[in-house]
Amino acid sequence: MTSHLSHQNTKASTGHLLALFTILIWGTTFVSTKVLLIDFTPVEILFFRFLIGYLVLLLIYPRSLRIASFREEWLFIGAGLCGVMLYFLIENVALVYTTASNVGVIVSIAPFFTAVLAHFFLDGEKLTRRFLIGFGIALSGIILIALNGSFVLQLNPVGDLLAFIAPAVWAIYSVLMRKIGELPYHTIGATRKVFFYGLVLMLPALFLSDFHLDLGRFKNLTNLSNFLYLGLGASALCFVTWNRTVNLLGAIKASVYIYLVPVITVVSSALILREQITWVILLGAFLTLFGSYISERTGNKLNNKNTNPRSG
Repeated sequence: MTSHLSHQNTKASTGHLLALFTILIWGTTFVSTKVLLIDFTPVEILFFRFLIGYLVLLLIYPRSLRIASFREEWLFIGAGLCGVMLYFLIENVALVYTTASNVGVIVSIAPFFTAVLAHFFLDGEKLTRRFLIGFGIALSGIILIALNGSFVLQLNPVGDLLAFIAPAVWAIYSVLMRKIGELPYHTIGATRKVFFYGLVLMLPALFLSDFHLDLGRFKNLTNLSNFLYLGLGASALCFVTWNRTVNLLGAIKASVYIYLVPVITVVSSALILREQITWVILLGAFLTLFGSYISERTGNKLNNKNTNPRSG
């Protein structure tokens, strides 16, 4: 019994460390994306980023996955559609029609959508009052960070609606990856397969948008280094660590870490872009961290049950 509890604690600790590592990188990708937008369109950045990520994963784990059934194949197709293609594309298009602040606030409700879907579609993951209280506190902090004292949230129906769809799509991806994580497939190989379907499903968007191959742009060292950061770090590495996190912690507890992205973004923008941090941002950061802590502490018994190999 003691060894079993020790094993569960080790898995949980590993999951939390992987989640923190992943979110630290994801919270700083805005710098690379902002730089690349000078020479690349959003769709081009999306395609090249995940193409690099796929090639890297192929080099690391070249073995092909033998999928047992067509039903399992659909899980990978759905994850590639939601987590690679739709989420990032919808988010980028939303930025065209509405402000970054609006998108930042709306997208941050992803943990709530994930919790709702996990409650209905995953065994052992239930919504609790503590999670909802933490969600409310964290969201209020995120709103303060986004508004930064202006207290004016301009509504743009088309862009805001798209921004609401994005976290719902990410929630579906999280649930699908939890189901994939329960299958006997290598994490890197499974992530690579998800990337493959994401890239294939992205092709129609390339033809419908202003996409140019123009590899000459990669001769620019700044472009190349930022794409390597996005492709190697934020895509290849972080999607593997995130998928492993979801498998270890569960979809609900893993999604709570998404609350920290705005906080990391604010800190990195101050350090890298020399942007000013106000008292409103500090208060927002505190509320976000406090709310995420409350939500993360929810359902320990349920998650212990969920990580038991005999449960479900």
